[in-house]
Amino acid sequence: MHAYRDQYAQLFRNGRDVVLIAVSTDSPEALASWAQDDEFPFLFGSDEGARVGRQYGSFIERPNGALDNRTLFVIDPQGRIAHVAAPFREIDPTAYEELGAAIDRVAPPRVESEGT
Repeated sequence: MHAYRDQYAQLFRNGRDVVLIAVSTDSPEALASWAQDDEFPFLFGSDEGARVGRQYGSFIERPNGALDNRTLFVIDPQGRIAHVAAPFREIDPTAYEELGAAIDRVAPPRVESEGT
């Protein structure tokens, strides 16, 4: 999550035309505390029962325990999944290049006119 925070301004355009929501099986209280302590500039959602994770395939039941996989979804303005990175390779710099390209496809950067 720190990599998202550290690249938020550039990759997620400081939230302009892009909304980042990190979903976790942690409790709302734990997520709120973590978000405040580490100064995350984006939203967190709690999926304590892993309903969302199971529905979208990021929470996987295994005989030796469950796996809450880091899966990244880019949703287009119509609410459709436009890109899936499963699992998201957070330590691979090319993963952020791919994510940036996927974001640009669904929400092209605005071109600023001179004087604005």
